[in-house]
Amino acid sequence: MPLTQNIKHIFEPTNLQCGQAVIAMLANSSVEEVIKVVGTDRETTLNQMFKALEFYGISYKKERIAANKKEELPNICILSLETPRCWHWSLYFNGTFYDPEHGVLNDFPKSNRKYYWKIEEL
Repeated sequence: MPLTQNIKHIFEPTNLQCGQAVIAMLANSSVEEVIKVVGTDRETTLNQMFKALEFYGISYKKERIAANKKEELPNICILSLETPRCWHWSLYFNGTFYDPEHGVLNDFPKSNRKYYWKIEEL
């Protein structure tokens, strides 16, 4: 299943499923299906995220890049954010943040450190 062209926001079903929700949004899948792919209904590791991207045939760069401003982001990327509560996965797609916890946003959710992995466009 290739990268979707129209992101539909998905809230994480539990506060431990942000990674699964991000992959579900990118792949136009369900969180339940992504849980089966990554093998957990709890926090996801970077390797589990990569495994899911590969399962869905979504190309990405393995290089982690720091970012401070929205303007530094590529068109599509997965974000790893150090929020006040925990490390958190989020999605940036064509100028909009699709955050599994905070909803659809115009800027980063509140976070101290911000990293991204670029998703290759079709």
